[in-house]
Amino acid sequence: MYQKKCIHQAVTGLGKYVPQGLPTHVETVVLLSHKSPDSVINVKVEFGEGDDKISLDAIAERAKKYQPKPKITYKMIQEYVEKKYGFKVHTAYIAEVKRALGLSMYYDTPNAAEELKQPRKHPPKEKAEAIMEALKHFEVI
Repeated sequence: MYQKKCIHQAVTGLGKYVPQGLPTHVETVVLLSHKSPDSVINVKVEFGEGDDKISLDAIAERAKKYQPKPKITYKMIQEYVEKKYGFKVHTAYIAEVKRALGLSMYYDTPNAAEELKQPRKHPPKEKAEAIMEALKHFEVI
């Protein structure tokens, strides 16, 4: 045993005993190559105002089109409805309106029951209309 330990330490250079049969290092073979480009296009761009120059304001305007829209939360909808109509709406009512419109709920609840203990409560007409208007305001529909 002592002889195996000394030989193993000399071979691996670890200074501690590693049981035989376990890998002490991993080798990787990688083939690297350098490929020349088929063609090169040189582009000179000048920023600023005037002919043959690209306006930074125009670039900023184009970038705004590609920004993702912020996610509209139930709280934002509740605050909008309360501010505009003066009454509160429950999140369950918002969910029911979204279900009726076929809108996504963003995520599936992991603890959702297969069968509901109580039937879903449908929102009163005025609250449903207020929620619909809020969804239009936030450009969800």
